[in-house]
Amino acid sequence: MSQQHEAEFRQALLRARSDREQNGPARSSGIGTLGEKTLHAAIKYYVEPDPACHEVPYLGFVADVKHAAGVVEVQTRSFDRLRRKLAAFLEQGPVTLVCPLAHEKYLLWLDPDTGEVSSRRKSPKTGRPWHLLPELDRIRDLLDHPRLSLLILLLDVDEYRNLDGWSRDRKRGSTRREQLPLALREEIWLRQPADWQVMLPAGLPAEFTRQELMRRGPFSQRQASAALRVLQKLELCREAGKQGRAKLYRQQLPRQVLPEQDAPEQQPAEPSTEAPAEA
Repeated sequence: MSQQHEAEFRQALLRARSDREQNGPARSSGIGTLGEKTLHAAIKYYVEPDPACHEVPYLGFVADVKHAAGVVEVQTRSFDRLRRKLAAFLEQGPVTLVCPLAHEKYLLWLDPDTGEVSSRRKSPKTGRPWHLLPELDRIRDLLDHPRLSLLILLLDVDEYRNLDGWSRDRKRGSTRREQLPLALREEIWLRQPADWQVMLPAGLPAEFTRQELMRRGPFSQRQASAALRVLQKLELCREAGKQGRAKLYRQQLPRQVLPEQDAPEQQPAEPSTEAPAEA
């Protein structure tokens, strides 16, 4: 990550926080429904500093960013809600889907009864690109579209969670209230098939079972099944017989980058920071 990108993200974050302060008073706890908007707004300012290009009506939807380089959509989860919108935009031109991912996370717990916020502590979990695979399964039929680029932003975040879970300490099964971005760690662009190899979990053997994928993710059984569907759709693995009663999968290079194939066509460039030309 270049110092320029880090500085640009810090500036975008400052603008998003300023917008939040101007658009409404802060909650007494300092957090609330505006938190997710801060993350969303910061990313929009990062990919396009001109606010005139934000929240643009287009094709019966509202594009997060629409400028000369195309459309940019920011999505953190619930990717199924994006399907119709994304399909419509891709029919007309290039689309960049930005996926923020918490790389290093600091947890703060909010007691919904008293409003008290716990002290901040670092989560032992570290976000990796492949952790997006279960969500991407919801739009897997669009992932190989030649007009689609993905941009994964690895972020350090403060995550506020409600103490409303089912366990004795009310943490297991709790709901996330918001994530507040702190810093940008890395950008990962996925524009062509070879780029998607970063979505294979580190240490995954050349031949593996779903159980091994669950361990390397780590994933739940359901998440591993979703991840496998995406990896197969992108031709990063294929079925290779059985190991006992379990299906065996084998990693492979995407078809488009094998030596006997032609080089892939050039994909859309990174979103421009220039304002779109007037109609």
